[in-house]
Amino acid sequence: MARDGAVYACQSCGAVQTKWSGQCPACGAWNTLVEELTSSRPPGALKPARGAKTRHLAFEGLDEATPAPPRIATGVGEWDRVCGGGVVPGSAILVGGDPGVGKSTLLLQVAAEAARRGSRCAYISGEEAIEQVRSRAQRMGLADAPVKLAAETSLRAIVDGLKAEPFDLVVIDSIQTMWSDNHEAAPGSVTQVRAAAGELVRLAKKRGLAVILVGHVTKDGAIAGPRVVEHMVDAVFAFEGERGYPFRILRGAKNRFGATDEIGVFEMGDAGLAEVKNPSALFLNTSGERAAGAAVFAGIEGSRPVLVEIQALVAPSAYGTPRRAVVGWDSGRLAMILAVLEARCGLGFGDKDVYLNVAGGLRISEPAADLAAAAALASSAFDVALPQDCVVFGEISLSGEVRPVSRMDGRMKEAAKLGFRRALGPADVEKPALAYTGANRLADAVQRIHDAAWDERA
Repeated sequence: MARDGAVYACQSCGAVQTKWSGQCPACGAWNTLVEELTSSRPPGALKPARGAKTRHLAFEGLDEATPAPPRIATGVGEWDRVCGGGVVPGSAILVGGDPGVGKSTLLLQVAAEAARRGSRCAYISGEEAIEQVRSRAQRMGLADAPVKLAAETSLRAIVDGLKAEPFDLVVIDSIQTMWSDNHEAAPGSVTQVRAAAGELVRLAKKRGLAVILVGHVTKDGAIAGPRVVEHMVDAVFAFEGERGYPFRILRGAKNRFGATDEIGVFEMGDAGLAEVKNPSALFLNTSGERAAGAAVFAGIEGSRPVLVEIQALVAPSAYGTPRRAVVGWDSGRLAMILAVLEARCGLGFGDKDVYLNVAGGLRISEPAADLAAAAALASSAFDVALPQDCVVFGEISLSGEVRPVSRMDGRMKEAAKLGFRRALGPADVEKPALAYTGANRLADAVQRIHDAAWDERA
């Protein structure tokens, strides 16, 4: 007979220990081990139940035709873009983000617009009362949308309610507030989150119901709870936004039915989130001449070219240890670029404070931004402004070589649509869409910035 025992699960990383300790041995977090009851049974081979029929696997070949999955077009274009064209029935999506970034606002808007298009949608809140959700919907102009509302945290009641009434799309806000009476752990614990997510994912697959789960995040930005939840769902989206900026980025980290690293851009306003059709125009400063220390980077986010301004400031250090501060880019990447500029181009930053910022609150991760960051740093060091109509892209190696990057033609075409006429990037580009200045070495690009030597062809 199975015996019930106690284990201690870390609420930060999900690791399970046989005894309690003040610090989790796996992740090093303090006071995160919580006692949870579990059922243990001796391992053994699976045996069919008495009277049960034997089931055999049905194998299929790779060359057999498979129809494309149907989609539920919600009407929120940026959301549908990140999903890969719409929400797939029977899928489970996990959306995480910082507190107050607008996760509930976004998903209420998605459910309302999908309901207006004929989908049967429900919004179940475990954090707010129905009156609070209604008040937000009225403020956003969504009060007439035929969305069914419920305020419930009991997993059993939610599952029974979804089985009793057919829906196409259901939002659960949030998964950390759900609790199952099959487990004695507290709501929000690793056991409860894993059990609730598993039950809702199984329900979605069985009934062809699209489920969107809202997930809380830790102080490090990771979704709270066990990582197994991210493996169970079909898509994981991160809703990002810097405080002080109205822009919000929906970024796909995992998607079984679409491209990963796709982004959707929104602007937060009094009436909710507004879609941004052309994010490049939003992240750029088009007023006046470009100041020294600013370079426009032609980047790629998912399938979309995005232009963003990278700002740098190189100033004399007032203290013995120079400062290095970066916002929106990898600090380790900045240290590498500074080292290459010093070793290969003769620029000295040892007695200088260096600040680097990506304008608009966007975070850049692709290596193609290396040359744009180096150009902004060189522009600030020389106090020479780059041309107003110039974009920069290219990867920099430790040897000082400027390496080609993907989709260079698409980057330049996006820049041309916004009125840019020049580009600085890797050499040997065939038929560039702009007046192109190519550089084999970083030193060549830095020298052009110092001498203000640019191709003037339009």
